[in-house]
Amino acid sequence: MTLNERIIFLQVDMMDYLMQRWGTNTDAFLALDEKYKILRFLRIGYEPFHLTGDEGIAEEVENYISEQGGVI
Repeated sequence: MTLNERIIFLQVDMMDYLMQRWGTNTDAFLALDEKYKILRFLRIGYEPFHLTGDEGIAEEVENYISEQGGVI
């Protein structure tokens, strides 16, 4: 598996996890991604994230959104 494929796998996995955690659907998640660039954040942070569990990554994403003034 290439690095790009591993990054995409992490993004898809986290998208599913975050939607369940936040009680949202795909459209709502994509609206949040449009506003806060969540998938880009996951791509940029892949190196430390791929060694972290879903819970830890979710907390990082939530902190990232919060730092931008967002609320989930």
